[in-house]
Amino acid sequence: MKKELLYQGKAKYVYQTDKPNQLILAYKDQATAFNGKKKETIIGKGRFNNLISAKVFQFLHDKKIPSHFIELINDTEQLVEKTMIIPLEVVVRNLATGSIVKRLGFEEKTTFAPALVELYYKNDDLDDPIINDQHATLLTNTTEEEIELIKGLALKINQLLIPYFEQVGVKLVDFKLEFGRNQSGKIVLADEISPDTCRFWDVETNSSLDKDVFRQGTGDLLSVYQEILNRLGEIK
Repeated sequence: MKKELLYQGKAKYVYQTDKPNQLILAYKDQATAFNGKKKETIIGKGRFNNLISAKVFQFLHDKKIPSHFIELINDTEQLVEKTMIIPLEVVVRNLATGSIVKRLGFEEKTTFAPALVELYYKNDDLDDPIINDQHATLLTNTTEEEIELIKGLALKINQLLIPYFEQVGVKLVDFKLEFGRNQSGKIVLADEISPDTCRFWDVETNSSLDKDVFRQGTGDLLSVYQEILNRLGEIK
């Protein structure tokens, strides 16, 4: 049962339930980009994010990846285990595009093999700066071993998701993950995995099937999110 609102982020409301160890994530119809500098309400977006993320988290659960996900409740809400979010954004890159091309001069579509893992400090006031492992331990109350665990989980998730999306003609270019500690202190995957947090390209055309169409104003966000949901629905 949904109780009081605990927190409101850019993309989700977080509600307490009648069980102290469980929360409800309610997805908003809000699209944001550039750390919230560009925003727009797009009716129906929350439904797509919720349904897509639930499908991906269920797949990862079946592959024994520990996460906060419990179950899908309805089109816009899911039940999750209560976690204390670690203020890190863990970005896994399979191909060079976006900010890393601008920052470091990689040629567009350069393949990273093995995949590249970057850490960002989750802090809006600082614009989520990129940090190294030592910064991470100092800023996020984590140990070196926990940072290695988080990076290892991120790479394992990448290895699972590449073929998962490839089977429906989607290339996983890069994506952002967040992790938290559950009530027993175990580090688990949290937040969401959706076209908001991933770069998806069509395998044949390299066209964007993610939030880049909103960032860059190159297409209709709902159409590409619907396409991702439709394709994931084909997976048995």
